[in-house]
Amino acid sequence: MKLQYLKLATVLLASMLVAAPVAAYDTAQAETYARMFEPVRGAKAGKYLHMIAPDQFVKEVRGGKPYITVDIRTPGETRFFTGNLPGHLVIPLNELFRPEQLAKLPQDTPIVVMCASGVRATAAATALRNIGFEQTYVLKGGFKGLVSYLGTKEANQPLGPATAAR
Repeated sequence: MKLQYLKLATVLLASMLVAAPVAAYDTAQAETYARMFEPVRGAKAGKYLHMIAPDQFVKEVRGGKPYITVDIRTPGETRFFTGNLPGHLVIPLNELFRPEQLAKLPQDTPIVVMCASGVRATAAATALRNIGFEQTYVLKGGFKGLVSYLGTKEANQPLGPATAAR
C-alpha cells in the first residue's frame, strides 16, 4: 500500500514538474511581444527598437525638435552627472511605471529614455511603447554615449536650440 502511494506521489510530482514550465508564462503577453519584436532583425534592428544615436538626438534638439527626456538612472548615478536636456525628467526605473510618474509623460511629444549605457532604457522604452507611449525612443549608448559625443562638460550643460552648434 505504501509503495502504491509512493508511486502515485512520484507520478504526480513528475507531472507537476513537467507542466509547471508550460503554464509559467502569460501567453497573451508573449504574443504581444512576438508581434512587437517580429520586425527586429538584421541591420535595421536599432530602428525597430527606436534607438536614436547621440549625434542625431543632439542635432534634432539643437534644431528645435521637441523631446521629453526621461533619465531612469538611480539617484546615485544622477547625483554628479545629471544631464541638462529639454523636458528632462529624472524618474528612476523602479518608479517609472507608477501611475503618478506615467501621468508626467506626454502622449503627443516624443520621449527619449536614457540610462547609463542604454540597456535599462531599452527595456523601459519597450515597455512604455507596449502600454501605449508609441513615440518612445532609446538614447543609444545612454548617458555614456552622450558624454562620448559631447564631452563631460558639455553633456552636463543645457542642451537646446540656443546652444551653439558643434
